Amino acid sequence: MCGINGQLSLGAPIEATLFNARRDTLRHRGPDDAHSWFSSDQRVALGHRRLSLLDLSAAGRQPMCNENGSIWLTFNGEIYNYQELRTLLQKRGHIFQSTTDSEVLLHGYEEWGIDLLQHLKGMFAFGIWDERQKRLLLARDRFGIKPLYYGWQGDQFYFASELKAIIHGLPQKPELNRSAVCDFLTYRYVPCPKTIWEGLYKLPPAHYLLLDFHDIQPRVIIKKYWSLVIKNQQIHDNEAIEHVNYLLQQSVREHLRSDAQLGAFLSGGYDSSALVYYMLRQQYAAPTFSIGFKDWAQSEHHYAQIVARHLDVKNEACIVGEEQFALLDTLAYYYDEPLADISIIPTYMVSQLARTRTKAVFSGEGADEIFAGYTWQKDIATYNKTAAYRTFIQQKMGLGHNVFVERYAAAMSMGRFSHNNLANYLHPDFHDAIPSDSDWFYALHYQALENPLKAFQYLDIQTFMSELVLTKIDRASMAHSLEVRVPFLDHELVSYLFQLHKKVYFRADITKYLLHENIKKVLPAVILQRKKQGFVGPDKYYMHIAWYKKTLTGGKAIQEGIVSAAGLQELIEQQDHWRLWKLTILEKWLQTWY
Repeated sequence: MCGINGQLSLGAPIEATLFNARRDTLRHRGPDDAHSWFSSDQRVALGHRRLSLLDLSAAGRQPMCNENGSIWLTFNGEIYNYQELRTLLQKRGHIFQSTTDSEVLLHGYEEWGIDLLQHLKGMFAFGIWDERQKRLLLARDRFGIKPLYYGWQGDQFYFASELKAIIHGLPQKPELNRSAVCDFLTYRYVPCPKTIWEGLYKLPPAHYLLLDFHDIQPRVIIKKYWSLVIKNQQIHDNEAIEHVNYLLQQSVREHLRSDAQLGAFLSGGYDSSALVYYMLRQQYAAPTFSIGFKDWAQSEHHYAQIVARHLDVKNEACIVGEEQFALLDTLAYYYDEPLADISIIPTYMVSQLARTRTKAVFSGEGADEIFAGYTWQKDIATYNKTAAYRTFIQQKMGLGHNVFVERYAAAMSMGRFSHNNLANYLHPDFHDAIPSDSDWFYALHYQALENPLKAFQYLDIQTFMSELVLTKIDRASMAHSLEVRVPFLDHELVSYLFQLHKKVYFRADITKYLLHENIKKVLPAVILQRKKQGFVGPDKYYMHIAWYKKTLTGGKAIQEGIVSAAGLQELIEQQDHWRLWKLTILEKWLQTWY
């Protein structure tokens, strides 16, 4: 896992000192090594900060080139099938100088060009400069596990793992993206491809960008290279259970490939407990790390300790208290954009704990999406396909809102800001930025499928998971130079589950049925019977109205004419802690970056 950046100049040669300073804003993503490459005319530069997990020698240094120096790579991520690809490429005559997965990308690009992307299993964001074709290729993994930002600033094109590596040292910061502020208040994140800054963008998951640098006016092409195929195959339960078991074993085995010690986050729920079990099946007893909350009987570290004792693995835990609210100032720096997930503090803390023992951990992200474990998925599962199609057609004909999008938006909101009420809380000068449809991002990814459950699962993967959950885990972990691996997001496993009929994988009375059937004999009953609980603390932890009032009253959001003073006062009087939490996250971002 690493930090990457790059720059292409239509004007003056790139200034090496400033470019390297931008690269080094990503030191937390890669503390082990730093290097940059510049083209002979100094108008193309690639930078890399390394966190070494495969081939710890100098042979793994990046940016990395092919044998004749015509192709250069800067890469962040892990290619889990790199050994198989390496063998295939060697049979085709390619000669390797290292044992890294990075070099597989170079030779794979030589062999297949852009079709390289179809061969990859893993999490990745990378840039390849092709000197012969004067072309830049940027690509991001299928689910958006790893981040990639890009954009023009004047006659300079930039890309990087984080926005800070683009805006650092610019003569002038980009303009605030006012519509993105409204989107943040609606979604708890800034949805792709937008960013909080005008003119800078996120490359969407499963997309690549080509920048042809031949012309005076370079052409940028962005294309999707992979889509999740959705079917409704009816097969016997046992066949599905056995195949899920096979795919999970294969994914865990591939994710264990590392030249450094691996650990695991352990919450005491299905997902993380299952991963620790599957690691043990590969004879890998990983140390585990958990988080808890003071004075809370439901604190997950209690359950994690039960699992750890049962599976006989080491477990360490850290405890969150009210004093950790001070971490929001630190998180505003690492997150680059406002992100109001309520578990950003505990995720940051458990990552800090894990990094004292290891460089990389397994985590259970993706399991709820693919096995239908969320409460809002269960609630929608009773609807039939006729209702789903009818509401979708009505929306397309302008006869009303899609009730499924509306229900999904309500489930996601945690203190809903929408077109209907944003004007009450934003300064009048900001009203023109309020979108006519505040749920546009959900509507963009909603598909009318035979069952609304699968439509919600698809929405979760395209929106909630890729934009909120995976961003949270990436920034919180990489702030401590910790790599997080997510075996449930092996695309072959995800694709298999999305081809099954609801009757095969969903049971209203058994949480995450196909996963449950594979772990029911190896985990304690108290864990299997535990009620679904997100990675959250007690509500009272977020109800410090006096602290919100102190932070927000007269704050930068008020001073800059973004938030209405009267609207803020209304929220304080109503003790609307979830909306106040979002405004506080925005305030901390403004104080840090604006």
